Amino acid sequence: MTATAVVPDPADVTLRRADAADADAVAEVYLRSFDSALPTVVRPHSDDEVRAYLRDVVVPRGTTWVAEAEGVIVGLMVLDGEEMAQLYLDPDWRGRGIGDRFVALAKERSPRGLSLWTFQVNKPAHRFYERHGFRAVEHTDGSRNEEREPDIRYEWRP
Repeated sequence: MTATAVVPDPADVTLRRADAADADAVAEVYLRSFDSALPTVVRPHSDDEVRAYLRDVVVPRGTTWVAEAEGVIVGLMVLDGEEMAQLYLDPDWRGRGIGDRFVALAKERSPRGLSLWTFQVNKPAHRFYERHGFRAVEHTDGSRNEEREPDIRYEWRP
């Protein structure tokens, strides 16, 4: 007999601002998500450097939002004014509407418009953002990002 895990309903996921106590969990979601979604992209920083940066710089700014299910962080979004700087979901939680909720929150908080960057190799992200009304406005060769990976800037304007 095989036991099946009970997965919380996405409606039971709470979106809230991250606080200092969330920093480690935010970093773990980021690392798992990045590695799962972008296996060919070389991260320029070690796992420990990423953890320290998120803990000491990003989360304290107050621009990080988390998705929490039953006390577990399953997603994060960094919204800095009109820039959606990061949106990452735990790989096991993709496709459950949490990203949609993060985008709706971002649009609500930045009703004049949003911009974001994503790597050109991340085709699922392109489809996701385009489905939410974002359009590609710039393609680069990656020389301006740390990963040196070609990327795309997307914008959403109401």
